[in-house]
Amino acid sequence: MSIIAGLEEPTSGNVKTNARVGLVFQEPDTQILGETPREDIAFGPKNMGAKKKDISAIVDTALLETGLEQRADFPARSLSGGEKRRLATAGVLAMTAEIIIFDEPYANMDFPGVVQVNSLFKKLIADGKTVLILTHELEKCLALANRFIVLFKGKKVFDGSPSEALSCNLETWGIHHPLRKTERELGDLLW
Repeated sequence: MSIIAGLEEPTSGNVKTNARVGLVFQEPDTQILGETPREDIAFGPKNMGAKKKDISAIVDTALLETGLEQRADFPARSLSGGEKRRLATAGVLAMTAEIIIFDEPYANMDFPGVVQVNSLFKKLIADGKTVLILTHELEKCLALANRFIVLFKGKKVFDGSPSEALSCNLETWGIHHPLRKTERELGDLLW
């Protein structure tokens, strides 16, 4: 994910994207730089050289896209875990990212937070963004996916649809199978 986002160079080979990539870290607190969501979201466009008159509109759009418009002027550090994740996403969107990578987005998140983050994923996907979710918690997001890739010991061992993945023995790769020993189906995993 760090290589795709341009934060690290590969030791061999190369990665090419046709769009700007944004990364939302596992701990969104590490990405919060402003005192308020409004200040935080403005940081990226300011540093990318956006015109002052345009920054306000960019920030307002990102707040609206992530459902944080009512929290725009609250202290950023007082936001809930799900709201902080949305704030980090808003900052990435303000920098016009078309591909957004989420590193362990469900870490330390309660049920309402998971629902909130999944609603954001659904909206981003509906808006035409490419969303990459790196997680061990398949049951929380597999129903949102249209492609599922398994990396095991540094190698790609599976690349297919979520339905195809669920017919595999995921445990072979150390992955808890979210439907094993139940009568549930993929759609039952929607949060």
